[in-house]
Amino acid sequence: MRRDEESVRADAHAGTPRPEGHAPSTSLWYVAGDTYLGRLAIRHVLTPPLLEWGGHIGYDIRPSVRRRGHATAMLRAALPIARGLGIDRALITCDPDNVASRKVIEACGGVYEDRRRQKLRFWVSTNGERAAAAGR
Repeated sequence: MRRDEESVRADAHAGTPRPEGHAPSTSLWYVAGDTYLGRLAIRHVLTPPLLEWGGHIGYDIRPSVRRRGHATAMLRAALPIARGLGIDRALITCDPDNVASRKVIEACGGVYEDRRRQKLRFWVSTNGERAAAAGR
């Protein structure tokens, strides 16, 4: 195993030393055959900064394959993995002007909660049901 692979795997374990404020996370790549399409990170817990603007799940799709449904498929596939990590409702954020990302989050059941630090915040149920907004 290469050193970078070891680092990615180690980051998923709660006991791995990490900078203060960083959460354990699982990193996943989205591929079609040998073609890299995108990546996704599931943060296992919400640190104060992640609760404000980062969220549980972050993702990006390679620019040349955007607008083909890959982000929606990738996020849908990640929700059961998040549930397996003990996350019942995942916080997912996006920039206010990122209409495509907002549509992806909403297509996966995201319920808008609010805007903080220039980020829109959505809660998504990890069991396929529509998530209730936080605090409700």
